Amino acid sequence: MAFLPSIFSRVGRVARGQANQGVDALEDATFEATVKQTVADMRTELNNVVRSSAMAMSNYNSLDAEYQKYVRQSQEWKDRAGLALDAGNEDLARKALAKKSECDQQVTSMQQAVESARVTSEKLKQQVGELKRKIEEGERTATTLVARKNAAVAQRKVSEAMAGVGNADNAFAALNRFEQTVSKEEATAKAFDDLANTGKDEDLEAQFAQLSGHGVDSELEALKRERQLAAPAKPAPPPPYLPKELAAGSASVSTSQGIGDKAKA
Repeated sequence: MAFLPSIFSRVGRVARGQANQGVDALEDATFEATVKQTVADMRTELNNVVRSSAMAMSNYNSLDAEYQKYVRQSQEWKDRAGLALDAGNEDLARKALAKKSECDQQVTSMQQAVESARVTSEKLKQQVGELKRKIEEGERTATTLVARKNAAVAQRKVSEAMAGVGNADNAFAALNRFEQTVSKEEATAKAFDDLANTGKDEDLEAQFAQLSGHGVDSELEALKRERQLAAPAKPAPPPPYLPKELAAGSASVSTSQGIGDKAKA
């Protein structure tokens, strides 16, 4: 049964992987809200730090106030001792200095605690200031991240649409599938056409087609010559019609011209 722990470990790893993947998908779907919530959590943490810092600073203020009180009382008893000496009352001056000594002991015992509280308070102030600046920077970064995320998502959708991938209902993808179907049909038709023409000598067929074309032209020319030879000769056109008067005048003119011509000869 030693394999059971290994099986449980693998199953647990798969379950954690699925859970992390689901959380990643949820964060991706609600990216802007998640980023804003992260900034809100930072502000909550800042408030907790501010409260803790305020308590530490309040403790310092209380210690410092108590310390300053004993410092003032020590100075007051010293002044009273001086007044007693001026009045010639050393016993009263001695009692005043005893009170001053008690105050000085309190100042000495509190001095280290007050200094430590002061250092802690100053450090907390500095850390709170740095945390505030980080949160302000985080808010600016969050706004930039949301804008970059939106731009990247838009660019990815455009690229997917242009590539015809992504959503199964993508119109570009459907058009590409149609084109692939048509190309496949065209390739199949060409394959069948190649098979149908297998064994035929296309050059020989072209040569015979050319010879056949020349035979038709020769027959056409022969038919034209045959029809020209078989056509009857056209009679000469009749002379133009002339009235009798014009005909006689022209005959006399022709006779006189003929006599003149003979005389010249």
